[in-house]
Amino acid sequence: MTDMHDLASTEPMHELSEIDALRADIYRLLATYLLASPDRESLVWLAELQPVDDGSPLFPCWSALIDAAGKASPEQLERAHFQHLVGVIQGDVIPYASWYRNGTLMDEALVTLRQDLRYLGFQRQENHNDPEDHLAALCEVMAMLIESNSVPQADFFMRHLAPWATMCFSDLANVETPFYARLGELGRTFMELETDRLSAQAGHEPVRLTMTSADMQQTKC
Repeated sequence: MTDMHDLASTEPMHELSEIDALRADIYRLLATYLLASPDRESLVWLAELQPVDDGSPLFPCWSALIDAAGKASPEQLERAHFQHLVGVIQGDVIPYASWYRNGTLMDEALVTLRQDLRYLGFQRQENHNDPEDHLAALCEVMAMLIESNSVPQADFFMRHLAPWATMCFSDLANVETPFYARLGELGRTFMELETDRLSAQAGHEPVRLTMTSADMQQTKC
């Protein structure tokens, strides 16, 4: 798959539990295919996946995505990705936090996100033009927070993904291209599970993401 890091973190990686490793992998898969259409190698890899039916709501989503990958072509999905997620002016789905939360692009949600990313040690890479509140970039950040066993992952999710990501993936699930519709269903179900998983943790984490003016004054001293 294409390496699409839009943001880089200085946090070291830690050994993960099987569940957290899977969570990070799902976030990265969603990020990858939101950012760019899959090439032929990626489609073959997806079509050959054999998920285990463990009773999770994700299993039918995986099965449907695998089936769609086996029936799609890279050329078809390249056109579909542009239509659904990019567009000449805008795509069928506009995958930005500011759009879903504020109704316009480059708005308050992006400003708050940038403050939190700086506080967490993330730096924007120069070779990407998309604002940091693109859903792909936020999924990538979550993968890195999980891999670094970062305490603020629950707070970050509840602040920057929970309010809108499920709606965005739901909109993607309604597009006409089966592959992207199935990707939307996987993303929507995963976001619902993550909300259930992380909502209780977020209220107990002692770490504040955004620095207050008092914090900044202390730092200057």
